[in-house]
Parts: sequence; structure tokens; C-alpha cells
Amino acid sequence: MYRAEVTLQLPFQPPIEPMLAKATGELPTEGTGFVYEPKWDGFRALVYKSGDEVYLQSRDLKPLGRYFPELEAALRTGLPDRCVLDGEIVIATAGRLDFDALLLRIHPAASRVQMLAEQSPSSYIAWDLLASDDDDLRERPQIERRAALERALAGVKPPIHVTPATRDRSIAADWFDRFEGAGLDGVVAKPEALPYTPGKRVMLKIKHQRTADCVVGGFRWYKGGKGTLVGSLLLGLYDDTGRLHHVGVTSAFTREVRAELAAKLAPLRDGAREVHPWRDWAEWQDQETEQRLPGATSRWNRGKDLSWEPIQLGLVCEVAFEHLQGMRFRHAAKFKRWRPDKPPSACRYDQLDETPAYELQKIFGG
Repeated sequence: MYRAEVTLQLPFQPPIEPMLAKATGELPTEGTGFVYEPKWDGFRALVYKSGDEVYLQSRDLKPLGRYFPELEAALRTGLPDRCVLDGEIVIATAGRLDFDALLLRIHPAASRVQMLAEQSPSSYIAWDLLASDDDDLRERPQIERRAALERALAGVKPPIHVTPATRDRSIAADWFDRFEGAGLDGVVAKPEALPYTPGKRVMLKIKHQRTADCVVGGFRWYKGGKGTLVGSLLLGLYDDTGRLHHVGVTSAFTREVRAELAAKLAPLRDGAREVHPWRDWAEWQDQETEQRLPGATSRWNRGKDLSWEPIQLGLVCEVAFEHLQGMRFRHAAKFKRWRPDKPPSACRYDQLDETPAYELQKIFGG
């Protein structure tokens, strides 16, 4: 939480939850009431600027400024005197967005952060204006906030940028195809009349592949490598009631990475079983339980060693997957990256909701 020594001279104080997006399979095909933007691959960040005070807030409501000192300085001198922005922190390397370079910034040593800031400086991509001077703009329609953003940031210079935007679906489709090579995730579609809605999945995100942010609930040892090599990570998602379900595994790691995972997870094993939401071992083996759990057997895995090690919840990773069958990934998911910027509570099923294809709607009446 934000604990400032001074009160920012703004219509509201940090932190606030950012507005969220729900995954969909394609660009909206009916109606024209959308603003389209490229989907940037970085750290979500709200910026609060009040005179010489600058506060960077992460997706999970934590301060980010200490990890991006060079960006704080640029925002302090380059932004209007009093404003609140929503956007993304990115680092570009050799013409591509470099998410790994962002991850390196999350380091406890200020000296290392400063070194990385000099080697690979970050940029800020602004896409929404939530406050300007004394005006709280959150209740205004998206199309009005976009116009206000363009006016307020008309004179900004790198490393501050205003994201491109269009109301033309064909241009958005072109962006989706062309921008992938630069490392962008896809396209975001925002209804023109949409007010800023903290914590709600009211925007649409169209990505090049289906991904999900999952809680790492535990792991299994690699065959023949117990104690030294991790075989797979057990993934979890929360339902609407707050119950954590096992949704699948990710397991395609090199031997070197398996050893690194064993070391990374070792300190998280102590005391994990006693407080773990999957601690009832008897229930784990019950295939009929309504909660999806990692120890359940079926005709597909009967006879396999399904023993696993629980860990303290806290790690979040992004995985790519092909298909959600019921409440589980149909195939093993592909590990993409760690997400230290996201809390476990954000790993919910609602991020996977997709708009059904028109043909399916016609057939099933849904």
C-alpha cells in the first residue's frame, strides 16, 4: 500500500486497482464503438504526478519507483504538473520489447538496479488519463479520456510515449499482424463509452496465443532426480468463490532449468503443507471432488507416481496453452516467464473467458 510522507495534490490518492481486460479470440466483428490500441508487453503501471512528487504503482498496488529510477526522473520533468496516468513500463532491446530485461530490475540491490537503468533504460507508454489538475476523469467515457490524454501529453518526449489508437478495425487488424515481430502481445479493444472501471475485466484483449497467469501450487520431482531436479510445476487458478483449483502442469524444462527450479522452490517448501489449500491428501485422491486437485487419478494416469510437494503460495508464472477443457488445460502448458508483478489473487478463471465463435452461438443458442 502507498504510504506517502506528503499528500499528493490530486483528486484521489494511490493506490487504485487498474482496469482489466478479458481475453477474446478475435477483434470485435460487429459495431464500430471501440477504440483499438496495441497491447504492450511490459509492467502495468499507474503514474501519479503532483509537482515534484512522482509515484509509480504496480498492477498489484505496490510501489515500483525504486526499480526504475531513470523513469521516475523523466516523468518528474516531462509530465504535466498534476496528473494520473495508466500505462505500461517497457524496455526495448534491438528493436523488440524485452520483458526479461524488466524482470532483472526486480532486484533488492539499488546499485544493481542503477547499473541496469544505465545499460537498458526503460520507457513509459501512456494510454489513459485518469486525472488532470483537480479533475477526476474516471467517470468520463473512454473516447473523451483518450482525447484529454492526447491534449495533456501533446508535448512529451521519449522515454514518455502515448500509445497509438484507432477506431478503424482494419487498422487494428493490421497492427495485430505487423506488430507481433516487435514483441507486442496483440491488440486491446475498449468500448468508446466505457468509464474507467477499477478491478473489472471490461476491456477486450486479443493476443497472438492464449496465455494465463497461474499460481504455482507445488511441483513434482523429475524421474530419477528427486531432491535435485524438478519435473513439473503444478498450476492453479481461483474460481469466483476464492477456491484454488489445479488446472494442469508445465514441464518442458532443460536439465539446467530443472536444477535451478529445485533451488528456487526449496525455501518455499518449509511449512507449506499445513496451510496449503490442497492439504487434504485423502481428498486429493478422490476424483469425484468438485475441486480440481493435483493428486487425483484417472484412467489416463493410473499407475503413475503422482506424489508431489506443496509450496507456499506466492509464485506466479505465465503459461501458454492450447485449449481449456472443462476447468483444466487439455494439454501440458508451456512455461513462458515468471510474473513477479502479479499477485496470486489475480490468477482467476475469469481471465480465460472467451467470446464464443459466432457459429457456436448459432448452433447452441448461447
